[in-house]
Amino acid sequence: MTDLDRQVISDWLDTRAFGRNIEVHETIGSTNKRARDLALAGAPNGTVVVADEQVDGRGRRGRSWLSPKGTGIWMSVVIRPGFEASLAPRITVIAALSISEAVYVATGCRPSIKWPNDLIMGNKKVCGILTEIKADDSYTDYVIAGIGLNVSTRTDQFPGDLAMSATSIYEETGTLPDRNRLIADILNSFEYMYESLTQPGGFDRLRMQYRDLCLTLGRRVRISGVNEEFEAIAKDISDDCALVVELDDGTKREILSGDVSVRGIAGYI
Repeated sequence: MTDLDRQVISDWLDTRAFGRNIEVHETIGSTNKRARDLALAGAPNGTVVVADEQVDGRGRRGRSWLSPKGTGIWMSVVIRPGFEASLAPRITVIAALSISEAVYVATGCRPSIKWPNDLIMGNKKVCGILTEIKADDSYTDYVIAGIGLNVSTRTDQFPGDLAMSATSIYEETGTLPDRNRLIADILNSFEYMYESLTQPGGFDRLRMQYRDLCLTLGRRVRISGVNEEFEAIAKDISDDCALVVELDDGTKREILSGDVSVRGIAGYI
């Protein structure tokens, strides 16, 4: 597996901001925590923290994220969007699209998206996205998009039940992409899509792409929230990136948060 190299990543970049200020760590507790510290200290838009290994990686709801040395891309991007907090979920949409596109370029296989923030290959999770926001009602100070992408992890490296629900690019395609180029390709796509958010109709076009890749839509799903659990059919993605579902009685609801399990995808109970 190729070592991470700041200069090699920079050589592959075709961006104005994303990745132009980048830290590459051999080992780190959490790239999201480091990116948050940098953002609070005034780091510019597009600042990136990437590590060869995370020892305290976290996913949604505080779950631990396995980040073994040399096997994946553990990366966080500081974004200063300048729009209201209600639009921040769009960052997760374009992050997922960017990763899917970069993996496709590297391997010829395109990951699907499980709403809201997982990428799926072979019916297993290959990547997770953790988005953190600092904002008030009228202003978003920053968004941190944390990316955990399994590149070369073997099935026997996933502990316990995780081997049943997690996978890697190598396990699914037999390809070992250069992580430096893959990082750069993700950032290239990410910035392009981010800039398109401000263009007329830009998000509508991106949402159509997301719908096409979203394997959640059209399936029966189980939604587990803080105070309830129910099943429904996933129908659409709304303007604010909520999952629109239809209950058995025909009622439609918009789901903004909670765990969503999909039949046929590893991890569905």
